Amino acid sequence: MPDTAFQPRQGAVLVVGVGSPQGLGAAIARRFAAGGYPVAIAGRNAAKLEASLAELKASGATAEAVVGDASVAADAARFVAAAESLAPLAVAVQNAGSNNPAPFLKVSEETFTQHWREHVLGGFQLGQAALPVLLGHGGGSLIFTGASGSLRGSANFAPFGSAKAALRGLAQSIAREFGPQNIHVGHVIVDGGIEGERLLSRLPQLAEQRGPDGLLKIDAIAEAYWMLHHQHRSAWTLELDLRPWAEKF
Repeated sequence: MPDTAFQPRQGAVLVVGVGSPQGLGAAIARRFAAGGYPVAIAGRNAAKLEASLAELKASGATAEAVVGDASVAADAARFVAAAESLAPLAVAVQNAGSNNPAPFLKVSEETFTQHWREHVLGGFQLGQAALPVLLGHGGGSLIFTGASGSLRGSANFAPFGSAKAALRGLAQSIAREFGPQNIHVGHVIVDGGIEGERLLSRLPQLAEQRGPDGLLKIDAIAEAYWMLHHQHRSAWTLELDLRPWAEKF
């Protein structure tokens, strides 16, 4: 007999780290909106955020956008409040953080620290803001976006790799503490190039070079976030890795 006692919590979805509509954050918001969830999107670039919001609303979604910095506690609290204004928070996603590759001896302390702030401190601030609210509602999901750097530090990626590895450790710790309190913590390792505006604006020829499905499709990645929230709690996934079928690993 199927177990009907457990149902994933319905409610608002907060996606932190949304920019262009052709980015992963916007794709995650679209996926949950298509499933009937109201969504709050947050990011630092007001123009890109507004474009993503306009697309969501044009699709009929209930949505709101908030401009701010995920690594700032007050901003993280505003993000959560924006989601709560739509419906009780059910899912919070930390997708914020950039990557600026450079030879290690040319990396400044400012650059190194900025990576840490965006990825690790941003994850910490979202967790601190969202977890009390999720607990107050009886549970929910907290999902972090990882990368190849979560598992290995590549040459010229010292700031990014160290920050992503730290974010992975943060996710593991939170999962072990709050899983028994009905909080599903997920860490999604995106192992490969993402076919979105950020990468293709810098390397427009890359999609052709990699061949069919040689880059990760943003909507395909977003499907994994949807799946994580809807897993039965008797078989939760903490970590999963996604990569193109032709990617070496």
